[in-house]
Amino acid sequence: MPELPEVETVRRGLEPVMVGEVVVDVVQRRPDLRFPFPDRFVERIVGRRVLRVGRRAKYLLAELSSGEVLLMHLGMSGRFTVTVPGSAAQTLGEYEHDTGNLDQHDHVVLRLANGAVVTYNDPRRFGFMDLLADDDVASHKLLAGLGPEPLGNAFHADHLAAKAYGRSVDLKAFLLDQRVLAGLGNIYVAEALHRAGLSPNRSAASLATKTGRPTARAQRLVPAIRSVLEEAIAAGGSTLRDYRHADGAAGAYQQAFRVYGRAGDPCTRPGCRGIVRREVQAGRSSFYCGACQR
Repeated sequence: MPELPEVETVRRGLEPVMVGEVVVDVVQRRPDLRFPFPDRFVERIVGRRVLRVGRRAKYLLAELSSGEVLLMHLGMSGRFTVTVPGSAAQTLGEYEHDTGNLDQHDHVVLRLANGAVVTYNDPRRFGFMDLLADDDVASHKLLAGLGPEPLGNAFHADHLAAKAYGRSVDLKAFLLDQRVLAGLGNIYVAEALHRAGLSPNRSAASLATKTGRPTARAQRLVPAIRSVLEEAIAAGGSTLRDYRHADGAAGAYQQAFRVYGRAGDPCTRPGCRGIVRREVQAGRSSFYCGACQR
């Protein structure tokens, strides 16, 4: 499933095409995706200008001139294709484990006043779209309980310590909890923990002192998370392959993985002679070096 860097990559692909443009036509080819489309979905979008394309955690948010926001989630296989007059179609999201991109899975098509066509394709239909009032975004049931953005100012060692204080859950599960930190997934948790030298099996409580202050581990983890995400965004993400940036350059952060998917390989940390391990935690694969991650 796409994580924060992949969703941000898609957002950056949609932004220059959609922002400032009026939606002149919408084709809705089925009544539902993961959830039913909202009432009068097409009617509420046609004729509206797109004011902004934002992101919250793994959700895309297109602000419309009507005062409503189009909330979109890619699910496991959702992708957008952008076709601009005079240019070849650009798919924002070719998955590393390809799920197909057949026309029969083109469920929503947006036509813009500038001639661009934005098509949402989703073979597994685990993605969804919703419309809500701009004032209701923060209180929406899917957004209200989310933690801070890991690249925002509200994310710091004090926040991690406060959330981790007294928690016996392991670090991996702690960081995957969207109420603690929004947008992190399995891949980037593994990579960040390796950079910070922390085992995914370590107790989350080790991020806080007995008085609730951040420990040295928490101080190391914050910049590790930030740097992993920033590098992944710059590369165009990991779960997506062959993504093309605005300048035509391809991105593939999976080529830079230090531990994820590298079980049995030597650790990439300079001076470490450890081997990357794989184990299953709560049904998800964990990758880490048993020698330098403690």
